[in-house]
Order: sequence, then C-alpha cells, then structure tokens
Amino acid sequence: MNEYDFFKKAVILLCKNLEIENSLYDCLRFFHTLMPADIIFLQIYDPGFSAMRTIAQANLEKGEAMDLLTPLSGEAQASMERAAHSDFPSAFILNDPDNYPISKEMLSFHKVKASSLIILSLSAHKKPLGSLVLISESEERFTDDHKNLIALLMEPFVIAMSNTLKHREILALKEILADDNRFLKHELNLLSGDTIVGANFGLKHVMEHVRQVSIRDTPVLLLGETGVGKDLIAKAIHYSSERRNGPFITVNCGAIPETLIDSELFGHEKGAFTGALAQRRGRFERAQDGTIFLDEIGELPLNIQVRLLRVLQNKEFERVGGSAQISLNVRIVAATNQNLEKLIEEKKFREDLWFRLHVFPIQVPPLRHRKEDIPAFVQHFMAKKTKQLKLSGIPELAPGAISRLMNYDWPGNVRELENIIERALIVHDDQPLSFETLITGKTKENSLQPNPENPVTLDDVLKHHITKIVAQTKGKIHGPGGAAELLGINASTLRHKMNKLGIKYGKQIKT
Repeated sequence: MNEYDFFKKAVILLCKNLEIENSLYDCLRFFHTLMPADIIFLQIYDPGFSAMRTIAQANLEKGEAMDLLTPLSGEAQASMERAAHSDFPSAFILNDPDNYPISKEMLSFHKVKASSLIILSLSAHKKPLGSLVLISESEERFTDDHKNLIALLMEPFVIAMSNTLKHREILALKEILADDNRFLKHELNLLSGDTIVGANFGLKHVMEHVRQVSIRDTPVLLLGETGVGKDLIAKAIHYSSERRNGPFITVNCGAIPETLIDSELFGHEKGAFTGALAQRRGRFERAQDGTIFLDEIGELPLNIQVRLLRVLQNKEFERVGGSAQISLNVRIVAATNQNLEKLIEEKKFREDLWFRLHVFPIQVPPLRHRKEDIPAFVQHFMAKKTKQLKLSGIPELAPGAISRLMNYDWPGNVRELENIIERALIVHDDQPLSFETLITGKTKENSLQPNPENPVTLDDVLKHHITKIVAQTKGKIHGPGGAAELLGINASTLRHKMNKLGIKYGKQIKT
C-alpha cells in the first residue's frame, strides 16, 4: 500500500468515531494487516503527578477509554525531562523496550510483553500533547517502513488527541454543573420546605395540613410566634402545589413604609406621583401564576387591607395612578404573630378580610412545645453554619449540651436557637460545644423532676403537660390549633384522658 492510500484509509478510520477508543480499535485492525501491531496506547505525561496518564487503549478484540495513571520512577522521570528538551524524531522504534526506563515501567504496569514498539510523539505549537505507542507482542519487529507510515499520521493523531482532551474537559465541566445543579436543588428543597426539621415529629400535624391544602388554591393563614418558621411552611405550601414552577414572592408587610406599600404591592404607572419616572410592576404582578407570601399581615394599613380584600374577591387590581384592570392568578399565603381577632376589636384589622384569610388557618407551634425537635435542629444548624463559617469540621457536643438546650424555653424560637449555635461555633475555640454561657435566659428546671423521696407518677406528668397545652390554646380542644392537634392525639381521646385525670374544660370550668 502506498503512503497516500495508507494515510487516507487511516484518517477515515480515525475520524469515523467520536469516541477515541473506537477510533484506536479501527486503526489498529487496519495497521495489523500491514505490520505486527497487536496493541495501541494513547498516553500523556502528567507532571503534576509525575506519572504517565493513559487515556485510551485498544487490542485486536476491543477499544477501551481510560484515565489511568502509571507512576514513574525518578529515573523514568529524568528520561522524560531529557526527551522533552532534546530533538527526538517524531516517530522512532524501540526493539529492546525493556532497556528503557519509561517503556519498561509502562509495559510492566499494563502487564504487556512486547518485542518492539513504535512511539509517535504528538505535539502542537511545540507543546507536547502526548504520544501514540504501537506494540508488537510477537517475535516479529517493526521496521523503518512501518515507522515511516505511522509518522505520516502525526497531525491527524494530534487533532484526535487534542479533541479527546477537550471533549473530556467539557464532560468534566458538565458533571460539575450537574453537581452544582443537584446541590442548588437540594438547597432549594431546604428553603422550600421539602426538608423541614421536625416534619415527622413536632411539625407532623402542620405538615399534614400543608399536604391537605397545597393541592388547592385556598388562601392560607399561618399563625405562630416570631421565629417559628412560618416562612418555611409558606414555601412548603408553594413548592408542594401545582404552582411550584411559578414565582414565590415574599412581602414583609411590617418592613415597608406606609407611604410606599401601595406601590410596592400593586405597582404604579409612570407619573403616578413625584419620582415615578417609569411604569413599575408590584409584588402581586411579579407573583403571577405563583404564590405571594404576606408576612406580618397584621401590620397592613387599613386602606391597603381594602385593596387586598378586592384582590381576594375579584382576582384583579389596578396599579397606582392607573385605571386598567389587571387580572390576577396568584395564591395568597399570609402569616402573623398577632391576635387578629383582638386587632379587629381594636378596629385595626378588617373583619371581612379576616374572614377571607381565615379559610384554612395553620397554627405553627413554638419551639418550647416541640422540644423533641431540638436535637435535629442542632444537627441541622451545626452542619449549615459550619459550612457558612468555613470551619474545618463540625465540633463535638459537650456532655449535657443537648439537655441544657432542652431545658430552655426559647422565647425567640427556632431563630434564637440558630443564632445560639452560630455564636457557639464562632467562640468554641476547638472545644466541645456546651452552650453554657450563651443562653441568655435561665434554663427552667422542670417542677416534675424525679425525686427519690417524693416520686412523681405518670398521671401527674400527663396532667401537668395537658393542663399546660390547654392553657396555651385557651381551652380549645379540637380543630386547627387546638390542644388535641398540638398533642398529636384524637380530640375524643384527649377529652377521655382529661376526664380521667380530673382536668376541667369547656362547660366544666363554669360548674
């Protein structure tokens, strides 16, 4: 075969496949018809690891993509350095490969017996890219004619090597992006409430309400103290609903000045007031086809309550300074830590708006009423804050640390616990976390602590706890936010226990 036909045939086979291992396999089978070629390697020297990196190989049975490092001895590394700074021919034959450190170590590592090698150096713009190694396992050795044919393929193999390295770099970047995407989705799940600490324990009934209401478009009113995580429950409702692909817009009604809140919520037209230099969409428009979360709804001025009531009733509004009616497809989730019924009595909240919002109220219990969740919160916040603070590892907890946290009443709820843990991580100085000096209030000793001289019965403990919960719910036994819900038992079962323990409720209190 003349050189032209050889070159043409080899290039066609080399360009036939995207995967370099398949191209090597096809080329090797072609070479084998003309010379004693049994194995082919494509490799590159990696100075960072002082090793030879094999990126693909093929024998007469198959081709194989690889990313295999072969560590080289000091002698072999020195030989590589000499070769890099000398004028070696682009292709040369080694008929005694065991007498050369690099070839000897490479053949030994790959468990290959070779009588003869053709090595084709691959470089571009005087920068070494790697080498192609053709191996004869038989007694027949390569000749200069064989070497000269292979030397014709230096440029095609340079292109193939370069494309392979670039292709793998792209695949690696794609995997990094995929990993980042998985991480961001995980973080989004944490924010959206898909992973809520206490979902299976202290918040079990809250999450059951979330499951029930998320599939509807019903307005939801979240009730609970500051710092209990009402925003996370709102996100859980949104991301569990059919609106999950739409926007989730949060509005802190107490943080916007009264003079700006109308424009902030509903937008304004150009020239509507001094400084309105352009049309501006409000939060409701931005929440189109999604959910708007109105936090601290009790702080809304009365005039804005009137506009919100109209949005709830008619599903439309107009921008400030405009007359065009804008149709709205938005789900409203509101939240408050205030007693809205008391605000209604004080003429600070509209009763008709309360009726509209109070369709499906969800009471989010404070941390002191779900202390069984504290260990999980500690684990969650320690992992989260360790990463945020760029600490080398998660510190250990000192003996009694969890008990100390469990005995505290947490007036600031989950937010206070998170701050305490962050503070402890900042000052811990490689010592186990004890939280001893960081809790601002005094831990409350349980009045029903076991005492050998004055033992406490189980009924006493139950009576104490049930009485405490009933007082918290102001005597409400069943329904959302009732004592039965907070205790996680059926209302009729709770009444039976209260009768048995002599706890008065309802009409019994008046008798």
